[in-house]
Amino acid sequence: MVLTLYKLDASPPVRAVYMTIEILNIPDVQYVDTNLFKGEHLTEQFLQINPQHTIPTLKDDDFIVWDSHAICGYLATKYGKDDSFYPTDLKKRAIIEQRLHFDSGILFPTIRGTLEPILFFGNKNVKEEDVKKINSAYALIEKFFNSQWIAGNEITIADICCVSSISTLNEIIPIDRNLYPNLQAWLDRFSGEDFYKKGNEPGLLQLSELLKSKLAS
Repeated sequence: MVLTLYKLDASPPVRAVYMTIEILNIPDVQYVDTNLFKGEHLTEQFLQINPQHTIPTLKDDDFIVWDSHAICGYLATKYGKDDSFYPTDLKKRAIIEQRLHFDSGILFPTIRGTLEPILFFGNKNVKEEDVKKINSAYALIEKFFNSQWIAGNEITIADICCVSSISTLNEIIPIDRNLYPNLQAWLDRFSGEDFYKKGNEPGLLQLSELLKSKLAS
């Protein structure tokens, strides 16, 4: 069956799913634009699919799941040629889950708290308290690195979900390489990866340009 993904390209969680699709080389994905700025996620049709009215939302035949972390895990389990992208080893999986919860509990809420007032409610600057939250998130994640990737020596869904958020935060407050060298080195590693170029960079550019236009208007 063809997978259907309800999405908005600029969304960090959507970009995490895009990168996962690229890494797993999943064919025949049908994409449905869902414009949050026009309230398309609040239509009765969409609410019947996802009562939480969030994107991304994935439909696989009669199975529906939302939340990018859940979607990435589902796709990795269904389409992965092995378990390297989402290991089944108990300890490796626990580290990955911790990183995913850090994204959902710290990184993405920081993005949303910072950008929502600007993109939806007309604020013209990034609040000082949000700057502090972003730098606090950088300081925390800097301490996670004891290997090449965020949860070990191979790329996993933890890297994908976190980099969609970190690359977004970097557009708001650039990472200080001197303060957070491990974090910056990790982010730099993605620049040569095709899945990152295809799955993250176009939407990230859209969001960056939208943010600049809102702040300048």
